[in-house]
Amino acid sequence: MENEERRWRVGMETLALLFPNYGVLTVRNCLPMRPINPNREDAQGSSNFWPLVGTCPYMCPERERVQREKLRDLAVFERLNGNPRKSSPVLAVKKFCRTISSKNVQASDVRPPTVLEDTLNYLLNLLESKEHPFEVLHDFIFDRTRSIRQDLTMQNIVNKKAIYMYEKMVKFHVVSHYKLWCSISDPNIASMHHLNMEQLTKTLASLFNLYEANRNSNYVHENEAEFHSLYVLLHLGSHSKPMGEPLSLWFSHLSAPILKSKEMLFARGILRSFRLGNYKDFFCTVADQASYLQYCIMEPYINEVRALALSYINFGGYKLHPYPLFDLSKHLMIKMILEISYYPQSKLPSVIPKVGSRAILSWGCKNMRGHIRACRSCMCAYWEDWNKGGRNYCHHFARQWHGDNSG
Repeated sequence: MENEERRWRVGMETLALLFPNYGVLTVRNCLPMRPINPNREDAQGSSNFWPLVGTCPYMCPERERVQREKLRDLAVFERLNGNPRKSSPVLAVKKFCRTISSKNVQASDVRPPTVLEDTLNYLLNLLESKEHPFEVLHDFIFDRTRSIRQDLTMQNIVNKKAIYMYEKMVKFHVVSHYKLWCSISDPNIASMHHLNMEQLTKTLASLFNLYEANRNSNYVHENEAEFHSLYVLLHLGSHSKPMGEPLSLWFSHLSAPILKSKEMLFARGILRSFRLGNYKDFFCTVADQASYLQYCIMEPYINEVRALALSYINFGGYKLHPYPLFDLSKHLMIKMILEISYYPQSKLPSVIPKVGSRAILSWGCKNMRGHIRACRSCMCAYWEDWNKGGRNYCHHFARQWHGDNSG
């Protein structure tokens, strides 16, 4: 019964993550009920307190699909031949519903694990579509994966198949974290990025609970160490907010095999290098060891480390000795691109007078926060931050700014 009690506890914790206002739920049959111990006195007459078992064979219950067709509440991916009033069982996907009523929820409204798995695979395959912007795809998959987690929780499914599905959903949120960040200058996308971060942390917490519910001795699941490392990397950034308990306390709850895994050692080393400002160790470790998912988490913070590195070089180096751009590009993991840019013809905001052409060292991203620019005469680099309006000039630009054109 210990395993059953643990599974019940995990189901309740996961439900609390899905529904912050858990106390207002009134669905008696949909809650993950505590398993009955036949030796207990209250076991008699308690056979009805078992989790709901879904019987819906489709991605969306028929009753919901018909109702949404009447209300024209169909996403673009659910419309049959583009008709906003018509869908089909192979297109409609159950929406997430925050409020649940005991009068409305039936077994036919809940999808069993096999259907949930097929639905998740269908949703993730939509990411390969090129017809719609990623923001549209994300908005649809974001809502429908919440519905999948809701159905898993209502049925108290905490087996290895649930772990497999949660890992896929975490991967979706991690990739979305990076792709939405690239367009975060748009206020609407910035809001989506914030909501995605919330669901990423909640889904990770639920996944960790599932790992514990299926724990046997010191056994570590195949991808468990990597997903724990993602949680650590979410604490990068000078403006990152604490998530839940402090990391030092969180580490104390982890088993030794996870703490000693290469993924966790990588994440802790990256976090240490970031906080100490050791940019060289940061970039070398990322280049040698980072996985794709880990890089997606770190990408928004890499430019912050680059800007920090440039400030160290500018203020710590000898001003009359130029720093070669080739060496700088290697240290900061940047591909060097030589361009010719003339002020004031450039569309970029500038406070630098026209002094001819300059070499530009830059990295590509829609949310690029600045350029590394270099004086053509001395090839000394400086950081140009568009968002904050601040610049660090090389000694050659400084002389030109003060009217000394002898250099």
